[in-house]
Amino acid sequence: MRMWSLQNLSFILCNTCCDRSNKVQSYETGSVSFSCQYQSQYQENLKYICRGNQLSSCLQQAVVTSDRQQNGQFRLTDDKESRKFTMTITNLTQRDSGSYLCGVRRNTGLDVFSAVEVEVKEWCCVKTSKLSGTVGRQVNMQCPYPPQHRDNRKFLCKGDHRNNCTNMVTNGSRFTLQDDVASSSFLVMITELKAGDAGTYWCGSDSQWSANNYTKIQLSVVLETSTVAEHGRSQTTDTPGNHIKDAALFHPVVFIVPPVLILMIILGAEVNMDRNRTKSAEEEEDVS
Repeated sequence: MRMWSLQNLSFILCNTCCDRSNKVQSYETGSVSFSCQYQSQYQENLKYICRGNQLSSCLQQAVVTSDRQQNGQFRLTDDKESRKFTMTITNLTQRDSGSYLCGVRRNTGLDVFSAVEVEVKEWCCVKTSKLSGTVGRQVNMQCPYPPQHRDNRKFLCKGDHRNNCTNMVTNGSRFTLQDDVASSSFLVMITELKAGDAGTYWCGSDSQWSANNYTKIQLSVVLETSTVAEHGRSQTTDTPGNHIKDAALFHPVVFIVPPVLILMIILGAEVNMDRNRTKSAEEEEDVS
């Protein structure tokens, strides 16, 4: 039977944690906070937080401690009256997801630990939609919002990311916003659409850009089709201008052809009549 040394057993015990872990969630670019309780006798002891679940190396790899409370996006605060310390993580990315350990340093024996699982979700929208428009025409964008935002300022901005988008609804612009409180949505109309209007738009009613309070719209713009000649054949599009032009060329032919036919029939009849008169006269001369 294999015998375990005291050192190996100590290592296993030092890396076993915990019966349960708390779970917290937030969204990219936002922030998240979680708290860790401790007993009253540890009020003056060192507190620390590390990533992962290795107890034996947690203090050495701590991202923050009660002695070094700020480290970039990580901040630790110790509330001794309520006997809990809290870590706040700002400017979240999905790389911040994972396991964290809260540790309390003890003078003798193993430190006291508790575990936390952090989940950072992708910052996304009520809905994402695709829209297509034609140069020179009008296109409408529909943007829903929560009923509690009925009195908030509504907006539409353009940009690849919400952090660098430009407000499009301004006085005198081709973008007009109409709010429909009854349906908890607003409509943005873009007139005289241009090729440069294509791109990503964000519309919403929350100036704090809270997740799930906005709509992302991908707008594509196409040119109006025209007549194209290909391999000696003419392909005509369905544009109204072409239909009107073709009709104008066709109608004169319809009204000009019938009079010409009638004139030809009359002339032909007169020629036949002249021939008949001449033939009759010749026959009378032969008889006499």
